[in-house]
Amino acid sequence: MPESAPKQAARGVVTDNLVSLQSFILEEEARYPGATGEFSWIISAISLAAKIIAYKVRHVRLQNVLGEQGEENIQGESQLRMDVIANEVIMRVLGGRSSIAVLGSEEDQEPTILRRGHEGGKYCVLFDPLDGSSNLDTAVGVGTIFTILRNDPTIHDAVGTVCQPGTQQVAAGYVLYGSSTVLVITTGRGVHMFELDAAIGSFMLVKRDIRMPARNKVYSVNEAYTPGFPAGYRRYLEWAHENGYSSRYIGSMVADMHRTLVNGGVFLYPPTKKHPTGKLRLLYEANPMSFLVEQAGGTSTTGTVRTMDVKPRELHERTPLVLGSKDEVAAVLAHFRSPADAMA
Repeated sequence: MPESAPKQAARGVVTDNLVSLQSFILEEEARYPGATGEFSWIISAISLAAKIIAYKVRHVRLQNVLGEQGEENIQGESQLRMDVIANEVIMRVLGGRSSIAVLGSEEDQEPTILRRGHEGGKYCVLFDPLDGSSNLDTAVGVGTIFTILRNDPTIHDAVGTVCQPGTQQVAAGYVLYGSSTVLVITTGRGVHMFELDAAIGSFMLVKRDIRMPARNKVYSVNEAYTPGFPAGYRRYLEWAHENGYSSRYIGSMVADMHRTLVNGGVFLYPPTKKHPTGKLRLLYEANPMSFLVEQAGGTSTTGTVRTMDVKPRELHERTPLVLGSKDEVAAVLAHFRSPADAMA
């Protein structure tokens, strides 16, 4: 008798037929006759870096790597020791992959050119090595965000090469270092979740084809900044208070977005008077999360346009962000009576 397809419980939880991340990526590549395996090597490298960082995060006190490094990153923010360690791990692990042309980190001023197109460099990888690292000393979940783009060999400037709109992403994902270590990824064919089994050292598929609920009366935003929000956001929050919405805000984007992706709701990071163009990085944070959310059936916008349609003008460009369940994002936008209502 032929083997049956994997049985699945509600909401896409896989209940049998164990599948590792590496096996899953190879299955995906098999759909494309011309695939060379180079892409799977990049995902394998990202998963290896995630395992190393996961170990470091779980032992920050034992290894005495809490606290500040004593330097600032390109954004003028104090670098923590684990920021530097996570950045170095990813750079060293991905640096050996022969198909990567450019590596770009949120922590670095410029992308690193590893090799040119004629030398085999087909892809660019951008990453935020440790989002939410300031929460490490209180044991809050933190994460790594990554995105993969194709390298354009006709562009010799590294910044110009990686400043692509989000619609050009080949793959994107994040790793959440929390009560368990979870890797969530999309290659443009749905969103899939893997959990690290430390006993065997492998990420195993636990949810296939995640779909966001169209609605859930939950919003995630730092309401302490409400007086500085544009009028449309303030009107939305007043409406949400009056209509029985719950507030859930961790202060670590990966953790907040993971909850929103799985349970539904909306994540907000509006512009403020202090940060009129927003605070999240378009290339390193907003685009990868937007790709995931859209692939799961949700919506992402800057408040005025679709996030992934924005053509980046600079490497560390910032943007406002509203993303999550389709109906909940629509509820936010319904309170913007004019484009000015979305601007600080």
